[in-house]
Amino acid sequence: MTGSPPLSPAARRFLAQCFPGDAAVTSPEETLVYGTDASRRFAPASAVVRPETLEQVRELLAFAQAERIPILPRGRATNTVGDCVPVTGGIVVSTARLNRILEIDARDFVAVVEPGVVTGDLQAALAKERLFYAPDPASVKFSTLGGNAATCAGGMRAVKYGVTRDHILGIEAVLPGGDLLVAGGRTHKNVVGLDLTRLLVGSEGTLAFFTKLTVKLLPLPVATATLAVAYPTVDAALSAADDVFRAGILPVALELLGREAMQAVAAIAAVPWPDAAGAALFIRVDGSPEAVAADLRLLTAATAPAGPVWSQAAATPEAEEPLWELRRLLNPASFKAAPDKISDDVTVPRGRLREAAAGIAAIGREQRVRILVFGHIGDGNLHVNIMHDAAVADERDRALTARERVLMLCLGLRGTLSGEHGVGLSKLPFLDRQLDATHRTILSRIKAVFDPAGIMNPEKAY
Repeated sequence: MTGSPPLSPAARRFLAQCFPGDAAVTSPEETLVYGTDASRRFAPASAVVRPETLEQVRELLAFAQAERIPILPRGRATNTVGDCVPVTGGIVVSTARLNRILEIDARDFVAVVEPGVVTGDLQAALAKERLFYAPDPASVKFSTLGGNAATCAGGMRAVKYGVTRDHILGIEAVLPGGDLLVAGGRTHKNVVGLDLTRLLVGSEGTLAFFTKLTVKLLPLPVATATLAVAYPTVDAALSAADDVFRAGILPVALELLGREAMQAVAAIAAVPWPDAAGAALFIRVDGSPEAVAADLRLLTAATAPAGPVWSQAAATPEAEEPLWELRRLLNPASFKAAPDKISDDVTVPRGRLREAAAGIAAIGREQRVRILVFGHIGDGNLHVNIMHDAAVADERDRALTARERVLMLCLGLRGTLSGEHGVGLSKLPFLDRQLDATHRTILSRIKAVFDPAGIMNPEKAY
């Protein structure tokens, strides 16, 4: 990926005027880091700007459309599918300085934020007001609200509270050409016109640049509790997960770690489960103290028939956090298994999880690659990390074959290519396996309405 030629002198002058000081950079040394994201793909950016005002964004998008210069929105670049990689060159627009919490309203149950606000920082500010923003991606401590909205991030609490799309009430965005679009608002119900807010969430930066988000808040749960349970096999763990729902319990989070994922975590941290464990469930409930205590008893009973080899209950934040930190360590821990990985987040109907897990394990054995399986099984979302050494050609080829077979397996189970990471660059070659020609044509027409010159994050998502 080589990117586009350098910007013209006129474009450089425009950027210097619109973004004074260090708000615009064009040298290869300064722009280098902006050419990649967590996908580890790379292409050089022509320039990087860091706007601080709405007016700067509007001027930029008017100029970019007139000059046909690609625009690439960028938060903290935590996405794993290449959404932030400037494959056609162009101007990377960082939200790092659009990072203010503008309003927290405890009566309307909304917060208004700029897109560069770190999700964990918003949650911490809300907790002081006994309020709660439910979406909780694994990258919560460093990913941004704008990036979460662009990819419709899910996270561990999605089984009970839904994904980012369910918590964005309104979006202020700048369209190519500089026009301002205000979609939605601050009411929790709104059926006037087409729902452009939900259309923008998950659009992966291909339609508009977000400048302000209005998010839905909830009362902070009074109490939470966690039950961690290990089983000899993944199939036994998934059987126990079925039993949790049959018992009438709707957890906040219901997470699975397969054996390979558990071994990766054990390589970088002390773990409480025994060596015999082949899979683990992490289950969280919330509510009043009385309800949480009752749910914890029900969880213990519901998870017993599948034959656990270890369990640990935690009913205080101090006891819960170490358990959930083990889950959050999976991304850095995965690189202990191999130097490279292909990261996918497939989703299947919940009733097909056991078939999916068994099929993925079989693919790993046949292709002789180590596959880490974990994820949000409460809503059927499996994270599949195919570990390999890309410097070894045969191993890289086997990993790519395994990846394609995993994706086709999940589509065959009436699942989807992605539950929360999006399509970006990495899944674009497989898009026609899920979406037919009519569907893809409609997506292209919608793109053309918002972005007639095709400057917004080109060659991504669809």
